[in-house]
This record gives sequence, C-alpha cells and structure tokens, in this order.
Amino acid sequence: MVSTPLIISRNPAEINQGFSAKLLQSLGFPRLSLDEAGIARHVNPMLIYKIFRADEWRSLQTEGETLGAPIDLADGYVHFSTASQAAETAAKYFAGVGGLMLLAVDADKCTPIKWEVSRGGAQFPHLYRALKLTDVLWAKPLPCEGAGHIFPPEMK
Repeated sequence: MVSTPLIISRNPAEINQGFSAKLLQSLGFPRLSLDEAGIARHVNPMLIYKIFRADEWRSLQTEGETLGAPIDLADGYVHFSTASQAAETAAKYFAGVGGLMLLAVDADKCTPIKWEVSRGGAQFPHLYRALKLTDVLWAKPLPCEGAGHIFPPEMK
C-alpha cells in the first residue's frame, strides 16, 4: 500500500505558504491543518448538494430559510446528495426539468446532518431543520441539455 503524504500545519494560514506546500498541493495531495487539540482536519469542506426548482430557490432567497421541496416536507427533512450522487438524483427526480439551481453546503457546518441509508443502500445526507440561506456556500444554474443536466466541473 502506498501512503499519501499530507501537508500539515497548526496554522491553516501557513498551508498556502512555501514552495514545497504549493508543489504538493499542485500534485493533488490532501491539505490538512491541526486544530487546537492537535487533531488533523481537512481544510477543504465536505460539500453536499441540494437541487431546487427556480421557485424554491427564489423562496429561499426571499424568506431566508426553507423546509425544502415538497418531497422534503413529506419526509420531514431536507434531502441532499454528495457530488457522486447528484447526477443520479437529478436524473431520477428532475429528468427534463430546466431552470434548476444547484446549491452547495458545507456538511460540517450545516448541523444536524444525518447520514442515512437510502437509494441503492447508499448513505445520503439529510438535514433535520430548515435550510437557511446562510448555509449555502454557492448556488449555480443546473442547465438541462438533452437527456441530462450539466454539472459544474468542480464536482467531477
């Protein structure tokens, strides 16, 4: 087994300094920092994604929070997908639907997220409270082209 070197620092601001750190980052090595307790933490957030129809996105922008789409209201929690699950979610629930928005949320900061078994036995993130606009890191259009949706390149 090959071990992957990690860039570690007690000060997250130091991670982007120095030639060696930049070289290792450019080669795709994980970036970690040590918190006050000396425990390694990922610097980059674990993003989870929510797909909204245009009216649901407008409502979140206007109201500042939402209990989600009709399926979320029926199930009692806001459904999210990981990057690897989002395309299948779009195909299953939003086939041929245009005008969608893809929202990214930091799973570690949006609590309480519960990871629960769902489609195909996979673990999916579920939020058991209202989704707040302040939880959203970014929102991007999710265009529909032909039989599928075009996801942002950073999700690949």
